[in-house]
Amino acid sequence: MKPLARDLIARIESQGLRMTGQRRTIAQVLAEAHDHPDVEALHARATRLDPRISIATVYRTVKLFEEAGLLERREFGDGRARFEDSQRAHHDHLIDMETGKVIEFCDPEIEALQERIAARLGYRLMGHRLELYGAPVRTKSEQTD
Repeated sequence: MKPLARDLIARIESQGLRMTGQRRTIAQVLAEAHDHPDVEALHARATRLDPRISIATVYRTVKLFEEAGLLERREFGDGRARFEDSQRAHHDHLIDMETGKVIEFCDPEIEALQERIAARLGYRLMGHRLELYGAPVRTKSEQTD
């Protein structure tokens, strides 16, 4: 098992949650995800490791992990709830409106600007979520094809 999966499982256990084999498999899939999977994608990946895992088990497990503060729910305008580890390093998202691809990024200028805006309004920034929605810019040759 990879270190990220061991870390997530340790955090789950530290919350006092019982770790069944199926929950362990789902946690492993979540920890190893490099995207923002929805429940259906998590189920497909988990059943490759354990074909006995039902979609209902994945729904219940994701809800349990989210309620324990271990997962964050993301909704990128496509009607699907997606999930990522709540302990991942801070990042923002750019969503490709044509393909649905989610691109993670972190920009120091944006981070500093948000801090300045909060300070100017008399606040200390405690957190934020930034989602940008866009379409790829086409060159003239791509537009004529």
